[in-house]
Amino acid sequence: MTTLVANLTTTFIDDAIELVKGFGKVIVHVATAPIERIANACDVGGVLARRRAAQRLRATSYRPRGLRKLSPFASLHHLT
Repeated sequence: MTTLVANLTTTFIDDAIELVKGFGKVIVHVATAPIERIANACDVGGVLARRRAAQRLRATSYRPRGLRKLSPFASLHHLT
């Protein structure tokens, strides 16, 4: 049986980790927004829109593994 102090500590640590993850997502979004705007402006043939639509149709449970998920630019892999 866990004590109240141990339970509160693990809850606090879990919440702190999620808070840092949330801030990280905001920072990545702000950093990559100009790149996304340029990519969308240059997408004359609609290639990016078709790739995004095809990606939505695939299984939504896919998560990138390895070092790629740690990269702040991992969501821009479709630009290469």
